[in-house]
Amino acid sequence: MNWEFIEKYLPMYREAAVLTVVIGSIGIAFAILIGLICAMVLYHKVPVAKHIVNGYVELSRNTPLLAQLFFLYYGFPKIGINLNAELCGVAGLAFLGGSYMSEAFRSGLEAVDKIQEESALSLGMTKYQVMKYVVLPEAISISIPAFIANIIFLLKETSVFSAISLMDLMFTAKDLIGLYYKTTESLFLLVIFYLLIILPVSVIGSLVERRLRYAGFGN
Repeated sequence: MNWEFIEKYLPMYREAAVLTVVIGSIGIAFAILIGLICAMVLYHKVPVAKHIVNGYVELSRNTPLLAQLFFLYYGFPKIGINLNAELCGVAGLAFLGGSYMSEAFRSGLEAVDKIQEESALSLGMTKYQVMKYVVLPEAISISIPAFIANIIFLLKETSVFSAISLMDLMFTAKDLIGLYYKTTESLFLLVIFYLLIILPVSVIGSLVERRLRYAGFGN
């Protein structure tokens, strides 16, 4: 192991990690928003819209992120829409993640016993209040394990961003391997930085899940 090489290129990996986290975080934030909207459409069985959402979910979940990124980065310019690599990364992650988040939220919503909703309505609460104060808190609690798993999955999927020339962690590792043939050192740094990004998410997710379970939700 060449520790001088590792020390020399550590700042490059640090910059790549920041870019990976920023794009990943923005993409995941949009994915959560898309997923929540789609889940609400499916839960309430909104006419026409539910078929559109089902089509989107099937398309997104059954095509790889790499193909989606290629379509955005190389396909859109053919119809006059030019997106830079960063926007393509965010859009691709949001498109893919939205479908997975949608299924996570939908399963949580459907797991809430209907009698709770009916009881709240009988007490005089509006449908909006029932959804906000009764259904959503419990549904989100139930969805936490799938929700955290999806976040980890999407963070790992950022590794394909290198295919559209984004200077992320994978691009940096591949670039250094190609230039200096330091495969062991480059991959060692790659693994370490992905661990630094993903491991805290996993630990925090477990703590949140345990806290919500002790609070009485999702039982």
